[in-house]
Amino acid sequence: MTSSLFRGRPRCAKAHIRVRVTHAVLGALVGAGWLMLPLMTVAARRPVPAVPPGTPAEAAAPGAGGASAADYVVPLVAVAAAAVLAAYGWLRRVRRARTRTTPGKPLPGRPAPSTLADAERQARIALVLADDCVRTSREELGFVRERFGMGKGGTRTAAAPAAGAAGAGAKTGTAGEGHGAEAATAAFVRALGGAEAELAAAFAVWRRYEQGSPGEAGARRQALAGVVGRCAEAGRRLDAEAAALDQVRGLEGPGAGAALDVAEGRVRGLAVRTVAAHGTLAALRERYAAPATDPVTGSVEQAEDRLLFATAHLGATRRSIDAGEGDGAARSLRAAEGAVAQAEVLVTGVERLTARLREAAALVPAALTGAEAELTAARHGRSRVPLATGELNARLAHADGVLAAVRDELTGALPYDPLDALRRITRAVDRLEVGRSGVLDTAALLVARTALDSADDFVTVHRGAVGPRARALLAEAARTLTAGTSTAFEADTAAREARDLAERDVRAHGTPCPDATTAGLPGAVLGGVLLAEDPDGGPPAAFGGPATRGRRHLRAPA
Repeated sequence: MTSSLFRGRPRCAKAHIRVRVTHAVLGALVGAGWLMLPLMTVAARRPVPAVPPGTPAEAAAPGAGGASAADYVVPLVAVAAAAVLAAYGWLRRVRRARTRTTPGKPLPGRPAPSTLADAERQARIALVLADDCVRTSREELGFVRERFGMGKGGTRTAAAPAAGAAGAGAKTGTAGEGHGAEAATAAFVRALGGAEAELAAAFAVWRRYEQGSPGEAGARRQALAGVVGRCAEAGRRLDAEAAALDQVRGLEGPGAGAALDVAEGRVRGLAVRTVAAHGTLAALRERYAAPATDPVTGSVEQAEDRLLFATAHLGATRRSIDAGEGDGAARSLRAAEGAVAQAEVLVTGVERLTARLREAAALVPAALTGAEAELTAARHGRSRVPLATGELNARLAHADGVLAAVRDELTGALPYDPLDALRRITRAVDRLEVGRSGVLDTAALLVARTALDSADDFVTVHRGAVGPRARALLAEAARTLTAGTSTAFEADTAAREARDLAERDVRAHGTPCPDATTAGLPGAVLGGVLLAEDPDGGPPAAFGGPATRGRRHLRAPA
């Protein structure tokens, strides 16, 4: 049976089949009736009906061929009806072919790939584009929710303006502002959730494809078509709500002022946190080994670069509002919001790593104790999987060496990396096939979550250069980690490999806009804040799919 991820038939196919069967039955009945007409008059001596009294003889008289004009009426009507139905079916088929975005179909407006290599290239492009659209939409939706008084986690903030949402089901008024905020953003949250689900399915199919499944050439082509189709569906869901979100925000009109206040407030808070992050990072480098802080190396400097870019564009937004230039205000504000969101990711990464390192350092002694208990159980033959004596002794010797090295690091004068210590302890003990204790499960999950968050942050702030392989591995790590503690090692491995691939992509990409004079412009292009379509960086990325995410363009593209 073909997996649902590979199917090219739309989910509403059963309804189309019922309609087609109905059409076929009706056509058969009409045809049967038409064939029965000669039999109804075959027994009559005079096939031409009698002329009613008062009817002119010329009207009822047969024509030159022995048939009257009335004999041609029914055939002409049938031919005309058939022509109309055929034209309608052709137009309907053309329209569905142009607008259909269900899995198994190529992206709209793009010809079907001629070779498997072309299909792979198209799938890679679709994955990167869909992932960028989802990430950008999530960022802007965060500003929308904050504008309506909803925190990032869906909590109500202290002071929130009441606002309506025409076309999005929002409620206006000061009473029940929390419900109004939820109603104002509910459609966008649903669209984003649907797009995320489609993208996750596309990444899952792509990963299986990279691993050689399916193996038959036709099935592999169908799998690639499924990837492209799901990415297109993710974009379609976001495109469908882009206009409504613009109407809710009203950045070209009265909504720009309130949105500007939200962005400026976040910039002020981030400026304070960035200064604190400088000191925090310096303290981490003194306390822990260099590899412990490698994931956030350069994060503070990049955050400052994004904040410079955001501050410049917030000033441009204020000037555009004062001058009544709605389009310019919307464009500048969206560019500033994208930079602010990425600066927050960078600063939060430093703060989160600090907390994780502190937690890991407190967990290392307990993990050593739990590991010793596992080694004792393995020596007494309590492994889940029977091991040969030589293999068991080799694994025990390796685990003993790892634990001894970690103890030396704890008692030594040199700094060490507690997260890496937990990784080595849990992996060494896992090879004994005894079954990890609770503390070792906790340690494995902590390590995997840290690696996953680090990789995701890096892709987020460098998405203008990161390719599909790193993104697919990152999606696999996230999917694997949700399966529980038994797959923590796999998630950790996939996340670290995704980070390595992403860093390689960024190095290969180089610095965009090297001659730019605008502060922070290269970083904004590298981070996907601007779409790099023009020398000035292009339009800012906005909520929406491929058809709408670059709509904040002040001038028509060349």
